[in-house]
Amino acid sequence: MNNYELNLDKNNANYVPLTPLTFLQRAKDIYPNYEAVVYEDRKFTWSEVFKRTTKFASALEKIGIGKGDTVSFLAFNTPEIFEAHYSVPMTGGVLNTINIRLDANTIAYILNHSEAKALVVDRQLHKEVKKALSMVDKKLIVIDIHDKFADQSKLDKIGDLEYESFLATGDDNFEPKMPDDEWQAISLSYTSGTTGNPKGVVYHHRGAYLMSTGSAVAWNMPNRLNFLTIVPMFHCNGWCYPWTVPMLNGRTVCLRNIDVKKIFDLIEKFNVTHFGGAPIVLNMITGAPEADRKKLKHKVHVLTAGAPPPSIIFKKMKDLGFEVMHVYGLTETYGHVTQCAWNDEWNDFDEDKQNEIKARQGVRYPNLEGATILDPETMKEVPKDGKTIGEIMLRGNVVMKGYFKDKAATEKAMAGGWFHSGDLAVIHPDG
Repeated sequence: MNNYELNLDKNNANYVPLTPLTFLQRAKDIYPNYEAVVYEDRKFTWSEVFKRTTKFASALEKIGIGKGDTVSFLAFNTPEIFEAHYSVPMTGGVLNTINIRLDANTIAYILNHSEAKALVVDRQLHKEVKKALSMVDKKLIVIDIHDKFADQSKLDKIGDLEYESFLATGDDNFEPKMPDDEWQAISLSYTSGTTGNPKGVVYHHRGAYLMSTGSAVAWNMPNRLNFLTIVPMFHCNGWCYPWTVPMLNGRTVCLRNIDVKKIFDLIEKFNVTHFGGAPIVLNMITGAPEADRKKLKHKVHVLTAGAPPPSIIFKKMKDLGFEVMHVYGLTETYGHVTQCAWNDEWNDFDEDKQNEIKARQGVRYPNLEGATILDPETMKEVPKDGKTIGEIMLRGNVVMKGYFKDKAATEKAMAGGWFHSGDLAVIHPDG
């Protein structure tokens, strides 16, 4: 033992487990009256969001939700699912956001496999959810989200409880349960399951915290930004932005359904500065009729991930006033962890060459300790020639804890000290 290890132990003054729950507490303390979440005619300040999340957490605790219990959400991009990113972990529980596009069989599998104790669900999804519940092994506590902006022709009661009424049963003075250990699970997200049943990906508080801070740095996100929720908040926890935006005292503008005209309207109305969207959304924006578009009064920053968009999309988006950054990530990495990080010397290239570079998914985020392309057989890095194909391998604090109740799959995915993405790629000469 050296002198730097002598009498210099962790204590409550110098070590606190990392958790993104502190971002909401800070926003409430410093900016209580600032507008935090907006959805149609509903608006909440940071003090109101904190009050709602703690009351909902209290209500959950009263029905038996505690440390290690799973609470599932099937919801559109509305304030309820934003609040869930705080209220559920405030009980010590684990948030399981489920893709609203899944069929009844898959929903039932997730509810059974996750051992969910409660389900919060938008009534518009009643058809598939009722089928799913009939296949669940045990009776769940079901809490309905009754959204007046949903398709009223498709609404039907699902559970015996309703979100706002249930929230009202919570205590105003509830003290959030902070994690004893930053390795404690905060959320459970399921993969697409294209080759069998989906796998449950477990996130921890530390990873969610670091993903939130790292994303802000990688995307140069400023304080007081206005963020539009086009990416579903169920998808890798909305790329973790329900945790990132409060850290920056940003305003979250909720969009229930993707509608290009409404996207332009909300950008203008709320001075939206940032949003994420898959390439198909970018295609919808650039291909929208002139009548549905509005001239942007300021630059809007856009993050896109998924299938690499053609370079022409970058030009079309730029012409409309959008600045697009291409990223890559997986459910297993809390969302995107590599980016096309722009170098100033590329400014001298012609537009076609610039757009070609922008289509690349780039280099690792500052919150990821390792990202490379390895030959999965030899575990050696492939040549940086832009031609030799290998597997994307990642390592760091924003790699999942592992697959829920699947030791074999976890060990296989982490073999050799790297997370094996299963995705193929090349390394260009410039890295």
